[in-house]
Amino acid sequence: MTPVLTVIETQERLSVQDLVAERDLTRGDIELIFRLAERMKSSPGSFARALAGKQLAMIFEKPSLRTRVAFEVGMTSLGGHAVYLDHTKPRLGERESIKDVAKNLDRWVHGIVARTFSHSSVIELAEYASIPVINALTDLLHPCQALADFFTLEEKFGRLRGLEVAFVGDGNNVCHSLTVVAAKLGVSMRVATPAGFDPKPEIVAEAEACARDTGARLQFFRDPAEAVAGAHAVYTDVWASMGQEYAAHLRAQVFAPYRVTEELMSDAAPDAVFMHCLPAHRGQEVTDAVIDSPRSIVYDQAENRLHVQKALLMLLLQN
Repeated sequence: MTPVLTVIETQERLSVQDLVAERDLTRGDIELIFRLAERMKSSPGSFARALAGKQLAMIFEKPSLRTRVAFEVGMTSLGGHAVYLDHTKPRLGERESIKDVAKNLDRWVHGIVARTFSHSSVIELAEYASIPVINALTDLLHPCQALADFFTLEEKFGRLRGLEVAFVGDGNNVCHSLTVVAAKLGVSMRVATPAGFDPKPEIVAEAEACARDTGARLQFFRDPAEAVAGAHAVYTDVWASMGQEYAAHLRAQVFAPYRVTEELMSDAAPDAVFMHCLPAHRGQEVTDAVIDSPRSIVYDQAENRLHVQKALLMLLLQN
């Protein structure tokens, strides 16, 4: 019988209590998350009681499929329990202060997952809660997605060092997180955005500081074909993120040249894969022919959200 692992080795600990931003993680932290996610994926039954008796609060201001299901199923599969808190109306901090929410949850549960509009909301939760807080997406960052994406790339290519990833579209939260994690892991990143939709300068500066240590190359373009040329992965996201629906029509015109088509994919490396964090607006940022092609690994990314988030839960909630 396969032994049930309820604890992990003493040395296998993250250097942080919370996952608020990628900059908080060391390269060793990321590699540890990947090693544990790989073990969990290959032998899920071995961890069936790892978080027995643990409770997780899930605060969501935005709709979710992958993030919510992966955290809820992940917590349950580890023997714990997740409580979903719908904060779409009112938003976090409107009915009572974020400080009070954090200090109440502190008394009842062992960890908090928060998906919010404002990044400062997650920062404030982490400031006032003594239990771990995980950023499940803000308007600034999406660390869980980026970690799962690079775990997936390593799984597909057998390595990360030497890979070139091209991101085409809006310099949004997913772009931010991908760029920082790529720089920390030594993966070269090429970002193509229209003028006025670049990633935030402070995020670029943060990534460039990491890249100086790892040798990753970060490049920024206007021409999507130039960014994609020879890339091992071509990544895109929706043109209008949640909360930006009012600008969807204008953005559709601005971003039309950034649509990922079979023609654009032909500029990438012969073994290049297509990536998208989902949900996808088919026919807008990507064509059906690309997202449904054998080169598409979007559902592998979605599956690996489960394994990476389970690893995060185990590493943070067992501390």
